[in-house]
Amino acid sequence: MKIIVDHVSKTIKGIDILTDISMVLTSGHIVGFRGVNGSGKTMLMRLISGLIRPTNGTVSIDGKVLGKDISFPPSIGTLIENPAFLDGYSGFENLRILASIHNRITSEDIKATISAVGLDPESRKAYRKYSLGMKQRLGIAAAVMEHPELILLDEPTNALDVDGVAMVKEIIQKEKDRGALIILCCHDSEVLNALADEVYHIQEGKLASHHIKEETA
Repeated sequence: MKIIVDHVSKTIKGIDILTDISMVLTSGHIVGFRGVNGSGKTMLMRLISGLIRPTNGTVSIDGKVLGKDISFPPSIGTLIENPAFLDGYSGFENLRILASIHNRITSEDIKATISAVGLDPESRKAYRKYSLGMKQRLGIAAAVMEHPELILLDEPTNALDVDGVAMVKEIIQKEKDRGALIILCCHDSEVLNALADEVYHIQEGKLASHHIKEETA
């Protein structure tokens, strides 16, 4: 997969949210977005995922322009801002409903992913009774369960304890190793520095810097 963000800007109600952003992202890499709250990181994720359209410029996936040739990336998993599920259903039931949209994975695949994020796939507990950390773990499971080509994770370590952060790092590394493109926003500099192959620093809606991690022998 190759994503080209070509001179993208986004203006909402006369306010410039993103200004002239360009980048090229390819499969098998973890790309980090760094910046303070309100810098435009989440908005850029929304543009790349097809949830919103740019005011100017284009986002293309393997040569197909979002909003023109295709509505959304063909293979995508997202956790953008807070996860949202049906309150009265269990974690497994919620993920089974999501998986039924494409029918790409089995119930056993779903259960394996739930286990991988540290939850009990057999639990009947309703989502409304989940702790914040459990909700976050289920959100991560939803993003990765179909092993999509593109995974966008916005602050995936929110509300997680030390074991949860280690779990997130392990899952992200596994998804990279199988060839996925992962875009990661994370306030935890240690996590971002440990995982990202390259980091874009976004400041006031503009691309301030781009750092590529040097390969170590």
